[in-house]
Amino acid sequence: ALAPHFARLNREWIERFFVLEPADIAVLDDPEAAIITTGGMIFFALSGSDVIGTCAVMPHGPGTLELAKMAVSPAAQGRGVGRLLGEACIAFARTTGAHTLMLLSSSRLPPALHLYESLGFRHAPMPAGVEYARADVHMVLPLV
Repeated sequence: ALAPHFARLNREWIERFFVLEPADIAVLDDPEAAIITTGGMIFFALSGSDVIGTCAVMPHGPGTLELAKMAVSPAAQGRGVGRLLGEACIAFARTTGAHTLMLLSSSRLPPALHLYESLGFRHAPMPAGVEYARADVHMVLPLV
């Protein structure tokens, strides 16, 4: 039921800073197939009945999960919503038995990078085969 909000919030920030890419469209058009049925989870932040933020955790390889598609509405930014979403994603990832939570981001998003660093993520070399042209930052968080 909240899938349209997942797409809306993510399209909002991606289109503000970048351009939607085929990998974005695949996830945003069918988050249940791309995330939930593969063993992932999508989290939402609500203020009353308004959806003000979202973030997903999705399988990325053996023992590794990816924190993906974090978005907070501009009106709710600076209120700790991203931190709460990040903490929920990390807690979920720990329950799965995965050993690593990773993410891809962009150096054009300093507030997001600062948040990830404050959650314990550390910069790592970019992996091969990244499907997003905008991604120039790779970060990892050991879960064990």
